[in-house]
Amino acid sequence: MYKKLLRAMKSLLKPLFVIGLVATLALGHADGALAARSGGRIGGGSFSSPSRGYSSPRSYPGGGYYPRGGGYAPYPGGGFGFPFLFPFFGIGGGFGGLFTILIFIAIANFLVNAFRRVGSSDGDVGELEYNSNPSVSVTRVQVGMLAGARGLQAELNRIAETADTNTPEGRAEILQEASLALLRHPEYWVYAGGGTKQARLASAEAEFNRLALAERSKFTEETLSNVNNQLKAASPKAAIAPANEGGELDNPTRLITEGPGEYIIVT
Repeated sequence: MYKKLLRAMKSLLKPLFVIGLVATLALGHADGALAARSGGRIGGGSFSSPSRGYSSPRSYPGGGYYPRGGGYAPYPGGGFGFPFLFPFFGIGGGFGGLFTILIFIAIANFLVNAFRRVGSSDGDVGELEYNSNPSVSVTRVQVGMLAGARGLQAELNRIAETADTNTPEGRAEILQEASLALLRHPEYWVYAGGGTKQARLASAEAEFNRLALAERSKFTEETLSNVNNQLKAASPKAAIAPANEGGELDNPTRLITEGPGEYIIVT
């Protein structure tokens, strides 16, 4: 029974990691930022329900039962996945232009069906319960960064240009690489926030799209896009032109108050 409970609690590790990341990065609160002028996105995938992957129990020498996929037989390959992943990055204003906003939105599909029906008495394991509309967690993490994180933006541009956004493995790698890029530069961290909402798989896509569109609406133009391996890029000059209307920002005071900033959203 202890091992079954331990297996079931594994599904909570990812949400706890997200909460721990928020707690670590939460250095304070900040006012809302102005809308971004331009940006980009990476992503792809689908919220369609995974196909049933149940197979009959197999016996191993020494007794016991070993379900495939690390204990989550109805979902081959493990207990969670990343159906959608959208890092957004762009040029915009915020905090009066003094700070760059780096927003990390991590929306992960955590399967919380770990407490499924397992086994009967005497160690016999019956057929695993399959739910075509499981409960998932939609998690958002926001991290504010100082405006000097130019090298970090270039690194995220490189990730966007080379990412494989058409497979779950590629999208999971995007999240990993973008997170590592952020963690390598703690000197730029200013504030953090986030939240988690439970939803059924059937309605999780609507919640995901709501959050993604809310962030995309902050851009007037997407200058770099890699969605389902469709890479699109626009001229960066068009992106910064509105910031320079009325004269070049060669005055240090104007650079602080009106200069461009960036923010990144990982979904």
